[in-house]
Amino acid sequence: MPAAPVLIHVQHLLGVGHLKRAAALARALADQGFEVTLLSGGMPDHVALGRAHLVQLEPLRAADTSFATLIDRDGRPLDDALRERRRRAVLDAYNKLQPRVLITEMYPFGRRQLRFELLPLLEAAHTSTPKPLILCSVRDILVEKSKPERVAEMATLARRYYDHVLVHGDERLLPFAATFPRAGEIADLIVHTGYVASESGIEAPPGIGHDEIIVSAGGGPVGLRLTECALTARDLASPSVRARRWRILVAGGFEPATFDRLARRASDGLIVERARPDFPALLARATLSVSQAGYNTVMDILGAGVRAILVPFAAGRETEQSVRAAALEARGRALALDEAALTPERLCAAIEQALKAAAPGPSPFALDGAEHSAQLIASWLRR
Repeated sequence: MPAAPVLIHVQHLLGVGHLKRAAALARALADQGFEVTLLSGGMPDHVALGRAHLVQLEPLRAADTSFATLIDRDGRPLDDALRERRRRAVLDAYNKLQPRVLITEMYPFGRRQLRFELLPLLEAAHTSTPKPLILCSVRDILVEKSKPERVAEMATLARRYYDHVLVHGDERLLPFAATFPRAGEIADLIVHTGYVASESGIEAPPGIGHDEIIVSAGGGPVGLRLTECALTARDLASPSVRARRWRILVAGGFEPATFDRLARRASDGLIVERARPDFPALLARATLSVSQAGYNTVMDILGAGVRAILVPFAAGRETEQSVRAAALEARGRALALDEAALTPERLCAAIEQALKAAAPGPSPFALDGAEHSAQLIASWLRR
C-alpha cells in the first residue's frame, strides 16, 4: 500500500495521558507504513513518535481540575481570536495533508470545548472527495455526564460523521457501554481494540527496582498528597515492610522547590527521585506499585503483573479513574483507596495488606490496542 496520509487530532488539558495514547497510535500506524501527522493542541511535551510527525497548535490547557475554563500558555482565557487562529490552523493542516484517514482523539465523547475547531474539521472531511475514513480514538471509560442531552449529542455526532469508533479497552474488563449509556445506538460503529500500553524497550539498570515498593503520582495537588502520604506511611510501616526499598517517583509537574522538599526526606532504603522513562521496566521488577488510576499507569501495572494500590483521581466531576480502579479491584488486580479518605495510616494498612497477597501475574486483558488499531485501519482502507 502507498504511504497513505493520516491526520490525528489530540488535545490534552491536564495530564498527558491523551497525548501519550495518541502518540502510541501514531507510532503503530507509521510502523504499518502510513504517513502520520499528529496535530497536538495541548502544552508541548516530549513524546516518542517514531516515524510520525508532530504539528503543534497554539497550546491550550485547563485552568483547574474542573476543566470549565481553557487558558493559553500564558494563563489567559481562551478568546475568540485564539479560537479563530486555531480553527484556521486545523483546517490548514487538513487541506495541506488531504488525509486518507482522519482520527479525532476523544471527540465526540469529550473535548466538547473544542467543537469550534473540531466540527469544521469533521465537516471538511465529510464533504471531501474522496471522503477520508473518519475515526474516533477513545479510551475505555467516559466521565459521567450530568446532562442527558450531552450523551445524546455524542451518539448523534458519532452517527453523522464517523465510520468507526476505536475504543481502546477490553470488554472483558469494561465494555464501552458501562460508561456510555447510548452505546447500543452506535453498536455497529464500536470496535474494542484492546488497551494501548506504554512503549516498552527502555530497560532499567541492573539491580534497580527489584522487590521495591514504587510510588508514583501525577503532578497536581492530588499527586502531591499521595506522595506525602506515602513518605509518612513508610515511617508507620512494620519493620519487614520498612526493610524493603521504597522508591518515590515525583512527577515533572512539581516545582523544583517542592521536589527539593520531598527529596530531603530520602534516607537509607528510601529513594526520592524524578519520574523515570524506564518506569514500566521498574514495575516489572517491583513487589508493589502505589499510584493513581490513570489509563497509562494502569496499563503499565497490568503489563508488569505487579501488586497494586490505586488511589483514583476524583476531583471535580471526574469519575473515570474511580470506575477503572473499582473494576480492577473487583477482579483481584488491585486494592482501591478513596482519595477523599486518604491518610498515611490507611495507606500503610493497605500496603501491609497488599504485600500479603500473591502477585496477580500476567494481564488477562489485551494490551496491544495500538497495533490492533493500526491493523484494523489498514484493512478498512484495503476494502
